[in-house]
Amino acid sequence: MTSYKPIGALLALMCAWQPAIVEAADDVATLRAELQALKSEYAARVGALEARIGQLESAPAFPVPAPEPASATGARSSATAFNPAISLILAATYTSTSRDPGDWGIGGFIPSGGEVGPGERSFSLGESELALTSNVDPYFSATLIAAIAGEDEIGVEEAYFRTLALPSGFTAKGGRFFSSLGYLNEVHAHAWDFADQPLVYQAFFGNQLAQDGLQVKWLAPTNLFIELGAEGGNGQAFPGTRRNRNALNGGTLFAHVGGDAGERATWRGGVSWLEQHAEDRSFEDVNDAGDPVLNAFTGTSRTWVADATLKWAPTGNSAYQQLKVQGEYVRRKESGELSFDAEGLGIAGVYRSRQSGWYLQSVFQFRPRWRAGLRYDALDSGSRRIAADPERTTLMLDWNPSEFSRLRAQYAWDDARASGDRDRQFRLQYLFGIGAHGAHKY
Repeated sequence: MTSYKPIGALLALMCAWQPAIVEAADDVATLRAELQALKSEYAARVGALEARIGQLESAPAFPVPAPEPASATGARSSATAFNPAISLILAATYTSTSRDPGDWGIGGFIPSGGEVGPGERSFSLGESELALTSNVDPYFSATLIAAIAGEDEIGVEEAYFRTLALPSGFTAKGGRFFSSLGYLNEVHAHAWDFADQPLVYQAFFGNQLAQDGLQVKWLAPTNLFIELGAEGGNGQAFPGTRRNRNALNGGTLFAHVGGDAGERATWRGGVSWLEQHAEDRSFEDVNDAGDPVLNAFTGTSRTWVADATLKWAPTGNSAYQQLKVQGEYVRRKESGELSFDAEGLGIAGVYRSRQSGWYLQSVFQFRPRWRAGLRYDALDSGSRRIAADPERTTLMLDWNPSEFSRLRAQYAWDDARASGDRDRQFRLQYLFGIGAHGAHKY
């Protein structure tokens, strides 16, 4: 007799699977329908965007329609959407000198008023830097950088606008800004490779030349980096003075070129020219009896600057090892009238001078976070030489735990004084940065 039990069991099993098979088929159909709906939706959105682009391309360039207000749920409606980027640099030093830093000066040069020298002995709070920057609209950005000195003084270091939409490689900047002459002048203190500026910058530009005026730059559309620029302003920064006139009192022209030298090296060079006028540019001096007197210069100051920088990565990876060699040569000619003891005798005579100076420095990053540097400064006081020409040799070692922190040790043999007496200067410095901060100059 044939057993029907196995056949019955098989039929029962198929009946149990049938709902699952039907359900799986329904899921596939549902997913296919959803996929088709998404394709249709995206096709419609792409078509709408293409139509919008066509309308904008065919519309006249001006007038520009005002942007539509952001929706209540959009990202632009955030309470912080229009806040500027903020950064803060904290700096401090410990200084030890073999001679009194109170009588430090650069021999053979008219004081600029901006010489820093070795600074005060022992611990000192350095200059902190507070920066705010943001795009104003599609056409302009704005930046404010305030310098907060350890003596509880606050000054405007830079405050300018910059264009974002000029055609053909042009950009314009207006307000107060560090001049683009030379190489080092634009670099802020926290990005220097040494704790102080070279002697040539302290003697010729009062540590750093700022311009109140307008700057225009043009970047050539070539593989070789070519940058040309001009500046004009009130000329109040040393070596000029502000005059009670409507016309410009200071002008700068500069040209920079650069490029690659193989796969491991890059370079940049430039020339700059600065002309400023001074009216009663006063400075303190002493007479033959050693009594303090006040002198003043009125005339024209013309300065040439030549700069060159080379960066070389021995392994091809600049983040691991890199050698940077940098130097600048400055030559200044002044002609006009010099008043001796302007508040007393008031004796005036013709004054002409030609002075020059240069520095050469090399910084080697021998490990990813470690750098060592050597710098030599020299000045030529010119035909009116009354003392040994100033010079200085500086060694530096710094450790950079991250891109936001730097600890530095520096030692200098300083022969800048008119007496020629050598000052041995040792410094420890820290630099810490917080907040948003843009890339540094090449």
